[in-house]
Amino acid sequence: MRKFRHPKIGLSGRVMVLTTAFILLASVMVYVPSIAYFRLQYLNAKIAGAQIASLAVEAAENNTLPIHLEQELLENADVLAVALRRDSARFLMLARKLPNEIDAHFDLRNVGPLKAITDAYMAMFSKEGRIIRAMNAPAHGGGDIIDIVMYERPLREAMMEYSWSVIRVTLLISAITATLIYFSLHLMMVGPIRRLTAGMVGFRKHPEDVSHQIKPSGRKDEIGVAERELSQMQAALRQALRQKERLAELGGAVSRINHDLRNILANVQLVSGRFSDVKDPTVRRLTPSLIRSVGRAIDLCTDTLNYGGAREKPPRRLRFELSPLVTEIGAEICFPADNSIRWINAVPDGLEVDADPDHVFRIVQNLGRNAAQAMEASGSVRVEAFRTGSIVTIDVIDTGPGIPAALSAKLFEPFAATASQGGSGLGLCIARDLTRAHGGDLRLLRTGSGGSIFRIEIPDANAIANDNLNRREKA
Repeated sequence: MRKFRHPKIGLSGRVMVLTTAFILLASVMVYVPSIAYFRLQYLNAKIAGAQIASLAVEAAENNTLPIHLEQELLENADVLAVALRRDSARFLMLARKLPNEIDAHFDLRNVGPLKAITDAYMAMFSKEGRIIRAMNAPAHGGGDIIDIVMYERPLREAMMEYSWSVIRVTLLISAITATLIYFSLHLMMVGPIRRLTAGMVGFRKHPEDVSHQIKPSGRKDEIGVAERELSQMQAALRQALRQKERLAELGGAVSRINHDLRNILANVQLVSGRFSDVKDPTVRRLTPSLIRSVGRAIDLCTDTLNYGGAREKPPRRLRFELSPLVTEIGAEICFPADNSIRWINAVPDGLEVDADPDHVFRIVQNLGRNAAQAMEASGSVRVEAFRTGSIVTIDVIDTGPGIPAALSAKLFEPFAATASQGGSGLGLCIARDLTRAHGGDLRLLRTGSGGSIFRIEIPDANAIANDNLNRREKA
């Protein structure tokens, strides 16, 4: 028996991992547009700084500044050149030595979300040393368009720093959130579930040990309901197991007593048979009744011993003709000598059944004997049979008083019959078990004041094998 072990990564750990993964995924989804927005804000800030630098040029005499002052303004704005377009005329306000080619141009006046995201990732993964040009409308109506030319490297460095900041914050939030969820789940769910699991495993190993009884915590949620229901189920199962153990012990004792009692009654039956030779009319009149009573007592002992066994032997199937077996069963059952109850064999000649002959004998015998015992005065027990495909159907029909409705509901349960009905209460239960061992079934087809009909259905062995093969193929 395997020892129960908790998994290496329990429910809390799995939820913690999933929470971290979901937070990271959500952060990535937020990061994609945010990095694009960061780039636009960065470029707009550079344009705003360049516009402020251009105001100094406009305030100077003849719009001219000393070279050293112009270079200082460009360095403070961190751009290479600033140009302002006003009234359809473009003026180069400030400029260093410009390169011959500019690598990329960006108009920030009307930028869509997709374009902004694409430009942001191109900026992060483009070649080193790119020179870019960005343009936008100047603030406060300072002109039509203001252009700047700048190195892209500072922008890339700022974007990378922003990205690392987002990653650090995301990891910190993920760790804090996952840890809080882990401990919350452990306290609220995983801990109680582990206690339930340990209680169930302990109950499975030692159901008689009361220490493994689950103790409800009084919670009102689903776990509390599970605790209460499992605790009640354990108590009910423990009681049922105790009853079964006691019944098993009692059954063993009854089986031993029945075995000895059957032998004693068999001797009584042999001795009683000799009473028929006695000339005393009273003895001769009472002898048949005595023999029937002893026979019923022997049948009760036999049925009890058969039912008390762990299980019947598997049927040894062979193909045989049914009609002679039914005739033999009728001769075996003790019908009254005056033929007030008749045994009618209506099985067609040549009809064969694929089954264990001994089992079929016992099945039909139990049904016929029960029917004969139920008829107080006169009547008949008729056995019919027919084949439909691979199934042989046997009907046992009697003209007795019928089965009471209260008894019909538990007809195939052990000891369902009462002593007044003359049966052991085990015949029908044994007959059904034997029929089901053949892959068939036994059922009460009809009952009433006109009699009862029991139907036995026994399929051929090859039909059962084909059905099992089809089920396995479908599975």
